Amino acid sequence: MKRKIIEINEDLCNGCGECVIGCAEGALQIIDGKAKVVKEQFCDGFGDCIGTCPTGALKIIEREAEAYDIEATREHVLNTGGDEAVKRFDDANEIHDAKEAATAQPKMGGCPGMQVRMAQKKETAAKPATTPVEGGGQVIKSDLDQWPIQLHLVQPSAPFFDGKELVILSTCAPVASPDVHWRFVRGRSLVVACPKLDKTAGYVEKLAGIMAQNNIPKVIVVRMSVPCCGGLSMMAQQAHAASGRSDLIVEEVTIGLDGELMKTERIAG
Repeated sequence: MKRKIIEINEDLCNGCGECVIGCAEGALQIIDGKAKVVKEQFCDGFGDCIGTCPTGALKIIEREAEAYDIEATREHVLNTGGDEAVKRFDDANEIHDAKEAATAQPKMGGCPGMQVRMAQKKETAAKPATTPVEGGGQVIKSDLDQWPIQLHLVQPSAPFFDGKELVILSTCAPVASPDVHWRFVRGRSLVVACPKLDKTAGYVEKLAGIMAQNNIPKVIVVRMSVPCCGGLSMMAQQAHAASGRSDLIVEEVTIGLDGELMKTERIAG
């Protein structure tokens, strides 16, 4: 059958084993210093291992492969890791089921949090907008003009993407830096994701769809300086290649742990 399954670029694989830890199904092992799929029927194609790979050696592709067998996989996990591993496998399976439901096209009358909302467009400015508060002081206003923002929930055809620069924002960046809203969010479309903690299967395909289906002039990845955040840039690069957009520029902005802007560089296009 043709289905989604992990693919490993052995030239990029450094044998660190992070993907083996990230795979709750036990589908991966380090053999002769390289990550390899133990058996195709153990890989469910969700790609939890992708966000843990520091070199970008892993990606989800669609090809002819042996069907995923959840019962055989569960038995394999029990035999190799015991009851604790089975619990982790069952937990991951529940998350995968929830993710499938979250990424499906929302129906009328569904969760209000998934309904597309757009506010009046804001122009870029040299400083953040503020409003006075009782007792003195000022509060910085939000520059967000769309909903939803989580990459799991947005649809590639959402109208707020069309004709606007796209910001792929790490979940930590707006907490570390109070400048993120007015510096990067204002006047742009936005998706938020974490390559370390999210279940990232389907992220590359969704980003590629957003890039391909909309008149986006530029993509800006806003990431933290920590190594795991590099997965966000890798997914953006893979999505750029899959989108077929040779005219699209992808920039990477790195923010330090102190909230300061460290560097900006072009990574694709």
